[in-house]
Amino acid sequence: MAIQEIKVPDIGDFTDVPIIEIHVQAGDSVQVEDPLITVESDKASMDVPAPKAGTVKEVKVKVGDSVSEGSSILLLESAAGAGVKAAAPAGEEGQKPPPAAAPSAAPSTTPSSAPPTGQIADFSRVHASPSARRIARELEVDLNRVPPTGLKGRVTQEDIQNFAKGGTPATQPAAASSSGGGEGMDLLPWPKVDFSKFGPVETKPLSRIKKISGANLHRNWVRIPHVTNHDEADITDLEAFRVQFNKENEKAGIKVSMLAFMIKAAVASLKQFPEFNASLDGDNLILKQYYHIGFAADTPNGLVVPVIRDADQKGVAEIAQEMGALAKLARDGKLKPDQMQGGCFTISSLGGIGGIYFTPIINAPEVAIMGVCRSYWKQVSPDGKQSAWRFMLPLSLSWDHRVIDGAAAARFNVHFANLLADMRRIVM
Repeated sequence: MAIQEIKVPDIGDFTDVPIIEIHVQAGDSVQVEDPLITVESDKASMDVPAPKAGTVKEVKVKVGDSVSEGSSILLLESAAGAGVKAAAPAGEEGQKPPPAAAPSAAPSTTPSSAPPTGQIADFSRVHASPSARRIARELEVDLNRVPPTGLKGRVTQEDIQNFAKGGTPATQPAAASSSGGGEGMDLLPWPKVDFSKFGPVETKPLSRIKKISGANLHRNWVRIPHVTNHDEADITDLEAFRVQFNKENEKAGIKVSMLAFMIKAAVASLKQFPEFNASLDGDNLILKQYYHIGFAADTPNGLVVPVIRDADQKGVAEIAQEMGALAKLARDGKLKPDQMQGGCFTISSLGGIGGIYFTPIINAPEVAIMGVCRSYWKQVSPDGKQSAWRFMLPLSLSWDHRVIDGAAAARFNVHFANLLADMRRIVM
């Protein structure tokens, strides 16, 4: 038998990230890829898996410790000569997890025993899945107090949500917090149905990306008062220019999508309307002086949101090339956590698929998101006299009503559309 020191592998451009869970203790047997610890940055949670099978001899860290790449985690006793699989933060098929939007700063008011500020409760001995644990952290629920209803004493997501709503044990529903509320809603329990009695079924586990994004989307939808404005942008001239530009630069391998122009338009609009380039911090509004734009990228395992950093300092062609590189990394499951962090505003484009309008969910802690669908030809009459066929881009702007009012949202949409109608406005 050989004893090996297990260390934190490459976790991206992060140092001193806190340990939020420890999944093993001395004497435990582990298999390859079993989670040892979970660390959490400001945007993503990452499991550090076992690089080989063996028995834990000594755990060298505790919940709340900060670790970096190379930090010692534990000592593992395994058979001599056993192969070691390179450790990486666990994700679906080796992928790093997508961005988990940071929760609002103001604490929620749930029937929990949340640890005092600066402390992290130790839930390592609670029998619960990673997704259930993540929901518990987001709702600030003390897992040790949640009565389990799952098989073999497992705490389920429903157990946590019921406890957060005051259902178990019986308590008064909590008042909505200043960060959005939603925990105290008196909702009916989720229906439990044996679908197989109605016909053949197939059970397919959700990918890790969908589990993580699903919890974040649910939180964002419940806790942010969404409003969506719909509008159209006349991109007839811009589309003609884009096609001509791509034709001229075909041999150079440069291809610009409409989304790259939209990112530049988003930057200019954020500068014009700074309350859209902000985040809520309790009763304060944090106005950002940088312009990092996220875009939704479709992958086989679900949507992720890479971020174009300092988009205000880059041209459209450079943005297009960076988008292509990030989208490929996303599809290959190789995006690093820092490539999905720091976004100020997100654009979600369904242009390659179809549709007209939809309601995109805000990517907290951002306060707005732009959704766009497939462009279409439409006969319009701008002056009310003569009509002409124009190429129109549908816009769907969702915004946080705690920060933005309807008039500002309408002006933002109009400004954004005007920039796309004539990109020369950006240089003025």
